[in-house]
Amino acid sequence: AALFEEFQTMTLPAKVRVSMACCLNMCGAVHLLDIALLGYHRKPPIIDHDLISQVCEIPLAITSCPVGAISPDK
Repeated sequence: AALFEEFQTMTLPAKVRVSMACCLNMCGAVHLLDIALLGYHRKPPIIDHDLISQVCEIPLAITSCPVGAISPDK
C-alpha cells in the first residue's frame, strides 16, 4: 500500500521501474528493474482460452516466455 501511495503522489526523487512476473523465468524482465514483484502458482492455473484471447496479446506473451511454457491452444 505504501508503494502505491508513492506513485499516486509522485514524491519519489527519481523514476522507479516496477514489474511483475508470474514465474522465475524472467519473462517480465524483473531482473532489469528497481523493484520486482514475483508471484508463483501453487497449483497449475486454469486458463479460460476464450477470455485470454480477448484481453492479452497472445503472440507477445508466447514470444516473451524464455522456456516456451506458454503455447497457443487454438
